[in-house]
Amino acid sequence: MNPKNIRNFSIIAHIDHGKSTLADRMLEITGTIEKRKMKDQVLDSMDLERERGITIKMQPVRMEYSHGGEKYILNLIDTPGHIDFSYEVSRALKAVEGSILLVDATQGVQAQTLTTLRMARDLGAVIIPVVSKVDSPLARVEEVKEELAELLQVPVESVLGVSGRTGDGVAELLAAVIERVPAPEISNSSSARALIFDFGYSNHRGVVVYVRVFDGSIEKGDSLLFVAADKKFQAIEIGIFHPAEVSMPELSQGEIGYIVTGVKEPGIASVGDTITSTRQPLEALPGYQLAMPVVWASVYPESQDDFMLLKQALFRLKLSDASLSFEEESSGTLGRGFRCGFLGMLHLEIIIERLKREFKLTLIVASPTITYEAEFPNGERKKIYSPSLFPDHGSYTAVYEPWVAVKIITPPKYAGEVLSILHEHEAEMGGSEMFGDNRTSLDIKMPLRELMRNFFDRLKSITSGYASLSYELEDMRLADVARLDILVAGELFPAFTRVVARRRVEEEAEEAVEKLRGVLPRQLFAVKIQAQALGRIIASRELSALRKDVTGYLYGGDITRKMKLLEKQKKGKKRMKATGKVNIPHEVFLKMVKG
Repeated sequence: MNPKNIRNFSIIAHIDHGKSTLADRMLEITGTIEKRKMKDQVLDSMDLERERGITIKMQPVRMEYSHGGEKYILNLIDTPGHIDFSYEVSRALKAVEGSILLVDATQGVQAQTLTTLRMARDLGAVIIPVVSKVDSPLARVEEVKEELAELLQVPVESVLGVSGRTGDGVAELLAAVIERVPAPEISNSSSARALIFDFGYSNHRGVVVYVRVFDGSIEKGDSLLFVAADKKFQAIEIGIFHPAEVSMPELSQGEIGYIVTGVKEPGIASVGDTITSTRQPLEALPGYQLAMPVVWASVYPESQDDFMLLKQALFRLKLSDASLSFEEESSGTLGRGFRCGFLGMLHLEIIIERLKREFKLTLIVASPTITYEAEFPNGERKKIYSPSLFPDHGSYTAVYEPWVAVKIITPPKYAGEVLSILHEHEAEMGGSEMFGDNRTSLDIKMPLRELMRNFFDRLKSITSGYASLSYELEDMRLADVARLDILVAGELFPAFTRVVARRRVEEEAEEAVEKLRGVLPRQLFAVKIQAQALGRIIASRELSALRKDVTGYLYGGDITRKMKLLEKQKKGKKRMKATGKVNIPHEVFLKMVKG
């Protein structure tokens, strides 16, 4: 196929703006999938994606379409819409020349849409503005079209309207893609070079990389090189997505397809890396960066017999998700497990759910935390990944934590309530501006720790679901935090340790001991539950002893017999309280770490 007749494009949109439904209609109209074989969310291959109605793993597809008497190849990359996967989206945008900016006619522009739009513009992609769900009775089509036109500084007439459900306007959109998106640039290089924008894993074939070819062509059997990983491999098979994999003799300049590498080691393939020929290697394409974990959590198997199974499962997931990081750790109470790094809270939820479903594991997940940096009197700075490793009060001179730049879009009538929770979550206000007829855009900065403290759920709750949020990591700043330890019968349990804001330490301490008293089974002796922070006990509760009637078998006789037995029981309980050890069941850890 002549590169002049190739169009590479993606769809960028907020979650639930109809991206996958629109892709379904495109596949139907271009005849890529027969109507009788169609199903909803064709490009969302994971059960988890279908249940949640979100795109987690990006999926490319090649469509053929005739326009103006000529045949065209349309390569679509359906991208994730959630902020956790923004790096994957940026690499997908690098692999295409144009993007459809899809905005729901019932909701208008969202914060995440703005973040992704800026990314697409920075990469030089042509933007086609489109309003979706125009058939909905709640659609504000003209209003949202004007909002989009104002945002992009384009005429309102250039904003298209589509319905992914009925197919209205989809043929006109395909024609606009052909007319507005430029063909791939032709390179004169004879050597091959391609960008990895995603990859998968197969037990039999190893890592399968999804690539966009920028220079030369790649044929089956070619000797290739992962530039960043410096690992050579042979192209066992190459092909295109239709949307199922279809083997081809070669992938030429401007095309999007897959390469079967045979590599079965985790950490070799990574999104953003460059593949080039070993005969005449070219330098890496710009923009590659390692995915950095934002949230950390400890994951333990409920039964220690499953430890090796959990280890194998994490290695398997790492083969298809390079952004997952983990290292082995051990807890005196929970046994052996792994300290795992995730891109965000949704990424954490998805990985844990996949471990449970795909590998049938029962897991205990400790409360998610972030990375702190502690500075000590000798000038040394140390990264702290786990609350239990946080230094003792008074042993450090300063602690630093990551901050994030947050953009919130909300209807103006909720602005007052939003500002009140921003104050509670230690946020710093930046600029604000009216956005369209009925939206306010707020720029704020806040600690990542506070963003994770149910901020998004609270924001959605007070704005009746109308607010949207996106965030980007900023710099490290001085933190006013403290380590909160929980002691049960005088023994410290690291699994309950957390790092909290110093101003909330008493409130958090009271909540923690009260909750533990409610879920901990009663023992044969009275148990003291204490919260310790800032070098002192902050809160304390006592769990009364389990009472056993030692005089139940007595009847009649002298009262002194009963008194002797009760006194003997009292002494026994006193001895147990002094030397007794509390056995905490796994369910208690589970209830506590679930918050």
